[in-house]
Amino acid sequence: MQPWLHWFSLHQGEVVAVGSKPGEWVLLAYRVPREPSSPRIAIWRRLKQFGVAQIGDGLVGLPADARTREQLEWVADDVAAANGTASVWLARPASAAAERELAGQMAAARAVEYAKIAAEADTSRQLGGQERATAVRRLRGELHRVQRRDFFPPPERDVAQQAVATLAGEPATEPVRGGAS
Repeated sequence: MQPWLHWFSLHQGEVVAVGSKPGEWVLLAYRVPREPSSPRIAIWRRLKQFGVAQIGDGLVGLPADARTREQLEWVADDVAAANGTASVWLARPASAAAERELAGQMAAARAVEYAKIAAEADTSRQLGGQERATAVRRLRGELHRVQRRDFFPPPERDVAQQAVATLAGEPATEPVRGGAS
């Protein structure tokens, strides 16, 4: 189990603390010049791909482990290459409430992505043959990409997994717990 999953669980769609103290987070403080805009846009897209929590203007965070630290260090290198400034920090929120808020923000963002996948799977059920097989491959790929940045899995994850499995003609399965593998 990933370290950030020890402290949180979902109860009726809301992130609740299981442990008594906040966990460690890796933070990226960065500033990128406005012009040219393409490096700034590329950096923001990469951060979204990693599923960061937006803590403030130019400050993002992820639950700390070796992979997330390395990801934000890569982005810091990209910021420096774009003539910006960046620093990577390890920190703990001052309260469990602050950490719950970050986790809730991240879970809500993933819930929207999972809902979109489930809706696309439902829409694709009328397809047949090769079109359906193509839709299944595409949606499985998208599901995998979302799961890679899903640190606090919302209930919509199970719904999306089941919708894609149903589209593929697979039998119903038990939900898989855990995230950001």
